[in-house]
Amino acid sequence: MIALSLAEIAEIVGGQSHDIPDPAIQVTGPVVRDSREIEPGSLFVAFVGERVDGHDYARQALEAGAVAVLATRPVGVPAVVVDDVQSALGALARAVVARLGTRVVALTGSAGKTSTKDLIAQVLQRKGPTVWTPGSLNNEIGLPLTALRATKDTEHLVLEMGARGIGHIRYLTELTPPGIGLVLNVGSAHIGEFGGREQIAQAKGELVEALPSADEGGIAVLNADDPLVRAMESRTRARVTLFGEADDAHIRAENVRLTENGQPSFRLHTPTGCSDVTLRLYGEHHVSNALAAAAVAHELGMSVDEIATALSEAGSLSRWRMEVTERPDGVTIVNDAYNANPESMRAALRALAAMGKAAQVKGGRTWAVLGQMAELGDESLAEHDAVGRLAVRLNVSKLVAVGGREASWLQLGAYNEGSWGEESVHVSDARAAIDLLRSELRPGDVVLVKASRSVGLERVAQALLENTAEGEVAGR
Repeated sequence: MIALSLAEIAEIVGGQSHDIPDPAIQVTGPVVRDSREIEPGSLFVAFVGERVDGHDYARQALEAGAVAVLATRPVGVPAVVVDDVQSALGALARAVVARLGTRVVALTGSAGKTSTKDLIAQVLQRKGPTVWTPGSLNNEIGLPLTALRATKDTEHLVLEMGARGIGHIRYLTELTPPGIGLVLNVGSAHIGEFGGREQIAQAKGELVEALPSADEGGIAVLNADDPLVRAMESRTRARVTLFGEADDAHIRAENVRLTENGQPSFRLHTPTGCSDVTLRLYGEHHVSNALAAAAVAHELGMSVDEIATALSEAGSLSRWRMEVTERPDGVTIVNDAYNANPESMRAALRALAAMGKAAQVKGGRTWAVLGQMAELGDESLAEHDAVGRLAVRLNVSKLVAVGGREASWLQLGAYNEGSWGEESVHVSDARAAIDLLRSELRPGDVVLVKASRSVGLERVAQALLENTAEGEVAGR
């Protein structure tokens, strides 16, 4: 964060100083909510959670090097006391971003936000110092914490914005007003909370509504292949750049294909030229993500060759998202267990099928270890059934549906599509899935693990990667 005195911070957030010996003392380190992340010069933000009260860690934070605490009550150490910590954190982020004047790139969408944000960050880093959202900290707490990591040298601030209702993204744009706004897609994620895709589109479009006009430098980057996103052009005053495979997209891909390992390759077209890209990521769905990143980079002045090189060298920065690891015994684990919705589940299954073509040459099989997709409301049965059916249509060798009612719908969909007991099975929990896989996996197999975050299926992937020594085949 830029250096601010405690007196300045108190004025910005409308707080009262308590136990501060010298108001001129400056916060020079990061703003954090976890006392374990304290660095010298930090400001510790004391949130009250369901199980932990940050105020209880105030003294520990000061002992670790924090300058002061942002709190809702005096804590016996230097503190700026406010009525609402979350609102104060947002006000501090708003003030710091305004002082910096850095270029803010914000993005949203139903699927692919984090992967695209990681691509944008890696591409823009080649142009200048860049700060971006770590992982998926894209809400009213994570976003201002990310923004406050920016310094006077930061040229690009790349912020992922999530929403669980109308007005959420509008609020985030008020904290960190974007100059470039990117909308990836409108899908079914959280459809149970929103009520329908039209409502999701309404919420996601709040990003482009918040952009400055074209005359003021505002740029809306929209997916030309998604009708609900393309329609957002009428909701913004900004200049619009389209990306996708549509003929009229300003940034588009041609000759899309997958390598034998399932990595996308394509010809990138921009208004200033063309260049070839081969991604290190897995699955054809990353082509759209890469085009979105290319569109942002193009608008910020990077050449097509610079963009293509950066995309081809970029990897995944966030854990449990198509994280591919080959064990010493030749089994490949694809850990995509961070989250799941119908769109990302279908994309992951197609990526598994593509990777399976190379595995079959070696006598390997494809395994889809899948669990519940949460927050689908009335669409849940149909969506789980459809995913189970898709696994069969893609010739996935083995479907392991893990969990309760929703997992049984996955397995039932596979059964109704033409699967039988040897091709699909329903197990009660992660432990049962681990036991099954350890007993049945063989060299050359490829295992995809995916479900909503609440299911915790990353435990399956982690267990399969543990204690597998050189030359050992699990289950022997």
